[in-house]
Amino acid sequence: MAKQLGDRYSRRRKIAIIVTLGLLTGLGPFTIDLYLPAFPAIKLDLGLTDPQVQLTLSATVIGFAVGQLLVGPVSDRVGRKLPLMAMTTLHVAASVLVALASNLEFLAAMRSLQGIGAAGGSVVAMAMARDLFSGSRLMRMLARLALINGLAPIVAPIFGSWMVAVMDWRGIFWALALYGATIIALSAAFLVETRPAGERSSGGIGSILVSYRVVLGDRQYVGALLAGAFAFAGLFSYVSTSSVLLQEGYGLGVQAYGAVFAVCSFGVLIGVQLGSRLHRLSSSSILRAGAGVMVASGVALVTVSLLSGSLWLLVPLMFVYTTGFGACMPNAQVLALTNHRENSGVAASLMGASNMGLAAVVGPVIGTFDTTSAMPMAVGMLILAALASASTLLVIRR
Repeated sequence: MAKQLGDRYSRRRKIAIIVTLGLLTGLGPFTIDLYLPAFPAIKLDLGLTDPQVQLTLSATVIGFAVGQLLVGPVSDRVGRKLPLMAMTTLHVAASVLVALASNLEFLAAMRSLQGIGAAGGSVVAMAMARDLFSGSRLMRMLARLALINGLAPIVAPIFGSWMVAVMDWRGIFWALALYGATIIALSAAFLVETRPAGERSSGGIGSILVSYRVVLGDRQYVGALLAGAFAFAGLFSYVSTSSVLLQEGYGLGVQAYGAVFAVCSFGVLIGVQLGSRLHRLSSSSILRAGAGVMVASGVALVTVSLLSGSLWLLVPLMFVYTTGFGACMPNAQVLALTNHRENSGVAASLMGASNMGLAAVVGPVIGTFDTTSAMPMAVGMLILAALASASTLLVIRR
């Protein structure tokens, strides 16, 4: 077996690298979702409507998608650490400015910059994992990152609900600035450059376009990218509507809202663990099974929403849905990155941008309906799960 780059470092150093990559992966989802429980407070403080607050969320997601498209190719050409440090510094500065915002326009603009800055962590962490490991070790590493990436959108609102209970909504963004500053310090101390000068891509825009063409010419990659994007958008259908649905539609308090997210977070945990440990099954088979679980629970969610709308039935079904999502994500990432070590930055950036770009569209579309009812959320989750399941047909080899 060929020696992997990760074998060069001591066990203690590898643990430090893995922890730092995990924190990097969580920066984007925490930036997007930590402030969801603060929507009512932001509306009241700045005099905004529900669609206007939703716009600040979409601005962040769009910024995150654009940032990933930028940082991926750059990291293939200049190395991983420099773009990472620059983007995270931008995130810290934007977080401070968001905390000082006094109107919608400035808030949305700075949230967009926040998203761009947070993108570095997500893409570079995945690309570094591909640089360091391959085979089963890559699968385990991506499973850890997928666990964080899947849990963070669900866990972040729990922390957010605790924070808004004891501080002004602006305190959330001061906390995000501190999170980013901590990542900069840890990256400087522990991360190594995993893209040596001799392995870096060269050339200008034409070379970048060639890299995109190579990646997108891989049927397995395209299928994994679509399946992952639709699965993530299905989860985001729940995340983006949950604050209004659970707090205004079902009358839950801030703490009860956080408790519902805690229940769903266990689904992602279980799904990721199952999806990364079923060694006898191929990644494509597990991806197909996870998408199937999402479809089945999506059908049940629509049925319950139509017949009764009982929260006691909806919560377990959302748990099952997030379990299916957890099984999908690490396997979609493995299938996407396996064939593209030389272009891992481009491959990771396209996958991340697709996830966030589709999620940015899904949130406002569902927001045009009455989100105090569970039906818009349930229908969105079902449609996107069905599209994820259909996309696996591009991946599975007959």
